[in-house]
Amino acid sequence: MGDTHLTRRALLGGATAVALAATAGPAARAATPAAPPPGTPQVPALWHEFTRTPFTHPQIPYIGRAGRRGGDRHRVVADVRAFGAVPDGTTDCAPAINRAIAAAGRAGGGTVTIPPGTWRVDDVIRVGHSNVVLRGAGSGRTTLLATKNLTELIGVYGSRYGGDKSSWSWAGGLIWLAPEARWRSLTDAIRARDWPFEGWTGNRRDEWRTLTTVAPARRGSWTVRVADPSALRAGALVLLRLADDAEHTLLEHMSGGGPGAEAYTWDDKTKLTSYVPYEWPVRVARVRGREVTLERPLPLDVRPEWDPRLTTHVEELTGAGVEGLTLEAVQTPQQPHLLDKGHNGVVLQCAYDCWVHDVTVRHVDNGFGLVAASACTLTHTRVAGRGTHHPYFCREGSHDNLVEDFTIEARTTPAPADTQLHGINVEGLSSHNVWSRGDMRMGTFDSHRGLPFANVRTDITVVNDGRHGGDASAGPLFGARFTHWNVRVVNGRAGMVRLDGLAPYSATVGLNEVSEFGQIDVPDFTGDLHARLELYGTTDVVRPRNLYDAQRALPR
Repeated sequence: MGDTHLTRRALLGGATAVALAATAGPAARAATPAAPPPGTPQVPALWHEFTRTPFTHPQIPYIGRAGRRGGDRHRVVADVRAFGAVPDGTTDCAPAINRAIAAAGRAGGGTVTIPPGTWRVDDVIRVGHSNVVLRGAGSGRTTLLATKNLTELIGVYGSRYGGDKSSWSWAGGLIWLAPEARWRSLTDAIRARDWPFEGWTGNRRDEWRTLTTVAPARRGSWTVRVADPSALRAGALVLLRLADDAEHTLLEHMSGGGPGAEAYTWDDKTKLTSYVPYEWPVRVARVRGREVTLERPLPLDVRPEWDPRLTTHVEELTGAGVEGLTLEAVQTPQQPHLLDKGHNGVVLQCAYDCWVHDVTVRHVDNGFGLVAASACTLTHTRVAGRGTHHPYFCREGSHDNLVEDFTIEARTTPAPADTQLHGINVEGLSSHNVWSRGDMRMGTFDSHRGLPFANVRTDITVVNDGRHGGDASAGPLFGARFTHWNVRVVNGRAGMVRLDGLAPYSATVGLNEVSEFGQIDVPDFTGDLHARLELYGTTDVVRPRNLYDAQRALPR
């Protein structure tokens, strides 16, 4: 199949070529290159193409800069025992832990340590100041035993789109990393039942002002030209803001363009259109006159019809992290779908250049969340216990994040009726996120619609038994440049993993043979999707083996 677009005509043409080769004479057959022996490492044509145009390839996104770039380490400034925490499993240690974290914040940052033991927490653990790290002695040694859920602690959280759904089914964590002011505005709105937007520009998406307008530029550019650089400085975090036009050409561009996207009905996808304008946080690397260099290349074209501008945003959380602990919720039955109470794990929200390392969550409704989070890294994380609705969720315009060396364990109790399992989720215009080196013993490669685009899953083993979600009003499952690279499906189920019949201008490379069962997915766009399938029917022969690692090694 190589680099051929997988249309019906291409498939028929390939079958004809095979038949002709079978009936040709010896000389003709000798001219056909022999297939390599099974297991022989192979470099796909797509990789050669990508290395020639890494920032503008039509099917594969550039994700070599995904994840945290800060290398700072913070000195220890507090031990939770000094603030009254006791590892007896019965004393509520949440007030003491939060006092220690707040003290580190007032000191300008630092590490708060939690020694080995089991520490009961009856409240949310909040990291709300930049450069503050909460560090246990290791996920097998320090355990926070969470006794309450977010409904009990904060209140009922309905959906801003109506209905009786609980937003704790996809938001909030019992360890919650978010700027202090942003966290308070969110929880105040929830208590007032004034269901908020959750992103970078406030509960009503109106907490921003323009810094400067931006001249036209192409996807993959590292430098843009601005009208007025006076408000910009190197190191500052800004939002690139792109609004859509009446013809929805921005959404079409996110889908790869062409007849399929142009024929799609966008106007009635009200949940999707509520996510626009597209907001992309990025640090300024350099300002030289009106030329502004960014720390990452542009994820999309910048066109005048989308009113492009750099803007302010709510104050970000940066340089903060959680390390070396297990968060274990008191084991309760999993709730019916979309009625979660909020026994949730770790969430990063309005966070940039933050991290989670060596953290396990157990018996949770939802595991690890990225909500309007960007340039963050989750390493050596694990979801375990009685079964989870969303083991990992990435939503509300989260970009450039990295989840690597992750594990989703098989559930320890049977799934109750009316519950659902998703997997590694991405939705809501989120882009350029990476899931790398994963061991998924349950779940799927989930999209909840909302036109996520340019996301990568690479070097993952999956028992593909989950389901995708998403309202019809949220629009397409996939935008352009989704890539699944070197994936091993243990149970042979194609759903949401093999992309050539689903995602426009996308690629599936290095996948064992799979078939449709249990969930039959259909494409959102008509016509030729311009999707690529290469090294299909193989396991672990594709080189490079890990697309993210290989892109990081490329010169800029």
